[in-house]
Amino acid sequence: MERRRTATVNTETGGTKGKRNPLLLAALALVVCAAGAAGWGGWQRYEASHDDAASFAQARDDALAAGEQAVQNMNTLDHKALEQGLDSWEQSTTGDLHRQLDDGRDDFARQIAEAKTVSTAKVLSGAVTELDQRAGRAGVMVALRVTVTAPEGEPAVKESRLLGTLTRTAGGWKLSALGQAPVGSTAG
Repeated sequence: MERRRTATVNTETGGTKGKRNPLLLAALALVVCAAGAAGWGGWQRYEASHDDAASFAQARDDALAAGEQAVQNMNTLDHKALEQGLDSWEQSTTGDLHRQLDDGRDDFARQIAEAKTVSTAKVLSGAVTELDQRAGRAGVMVALRVTVTAPEGEPAVKESRLLGTLTRTAGGWKLSALGQAPVGSTAG
């Protein structure tokens, strides 16, 4: 006679005593990784927002954008929209430069109206040459192409480099001085 062996199966756990569901383990691992990544990302964001270098870079970018726009405004004027153009000049400036423009506005408007010229400027490149956040001063160098169109003849195109001094005001960065950049060789 042969004896048979019989095995008992635990029906309460479905015969999987000691085994774990691999999908549950994978999901748990993903949750832990996601929580770690979120924590690390939050910490990096906090550090970046409290970083002096990031603050300086933002101030530099703001000064450059305002400087380029102001220099472009100062080199763009249409005799048909003279008041609007001169208002743009005044809105782009502060200090002595603003006072000079304001004092000479009527004479300048008369000259442009008589000449009937249109000048348009395009910024080619720009750079911040200095930045003092505490004092609220910045320097910019802007290369631009200015096209002057008279009623008769071909438009005159000129490329130039201008140096500007910016002053931070309640309304943002504004030009307080503007002049031609020196041209020449620095080689000796």
